[in-house]
Amino acid sequence: MSTSRSPWLWVHWLIAGFLCLHSLPAKADLMLFPTRVVFEKDQRSAQVELVNQGKTPETYRISVVNRRMGETGEFIVITEPGPGEQFAESMLRYSPRQVTIAPGSAQTVRILLRKPAELAPGEYRSHLQFDRVADASGSNSVEELGKDKAGGVGVVLSALVGASIPVIVRHGDTQAQVALRNLAFQAVGADKGAAVSFDILREGNRSVYGDISVTFTPKVGISQDLVKASGVAVYVPNPLRKARMPFTVPEGTVLSGGTLKVSYRERAEAGGALLAESSLTLP
Repeated sequence: MSTSRSPWLWVHWLIAGFLCLHSLPAKADLMLFPTRVVFEKDQRSAQVELVNQGKTPETYRISVVNRRMGETGEFIVITEPGPGEQFAESMLRYSPRQVTIAPGSAQTVRILLRKPAELAPGEYRSHLQFDRVADASGSNSVEELGKDKAGGVGVVLSALVGASIPVIVRHGDTQAQVALRNLAFQAVGADKGAAVSFDILREGNRSVYGDISVTFTPKVGISQDLVKASGVAVYVPNPLRKARMPFTVPEGTVLSGGTLKVSYRERAEAGGALLAESSLTLP
């Protein structure tokens, strides 16, 4: 099993305001670690840590869902697999299914993998979902809020937003090839804002995951970092992910007469191997 050691995933649960110009000062922060779980070879167990960074106890309901990644990296919930999609849901067991975490405390969710005997080689993926359960104490009720303002009546809208992490099962021989194509540079505007766009092409029966960096090297001088993106994935069965990385040109830098280079590498903890690279000469 491989688990990403990327930085803690901050998930902000925003509680919406209500009528009569009230605002509800209720906000809870959930940290998840790791931000993805990958089962490989003979590994059969993993765990995810949940940390409540808020000031009140919070309850989270845990479930397994299936998601499809779009060409620009967005996710949608699905119930049936499309061509080339394989769910891990039926192979996963996890506990507990619901947790209440005190402020500043943590809770461990354990995941067990049970592969069927005749499992076909390939990559299987589902997502572990964490949903905040609404506060049942009455502190957000209209009656309670009405006490704060004479004659005030409000409608409370609680935005219960979910967070999920991928759980990937790789079985047998899995391989992937990746390339960067259609690299384009969008010129600097009056606000010194610019952007680089490109396509990430993936082939094979394995997802790719890593960090992207954009550098500029003038004809005379040293290379300079322009922008970076961490934890960029292209999941099976997607052959393409379209990327656009805006950035602000560093003070004193002129993006002309040099080479713009985009590099896609495995994460440092996975070895940092170069997955793909593409360059563009700027006039």
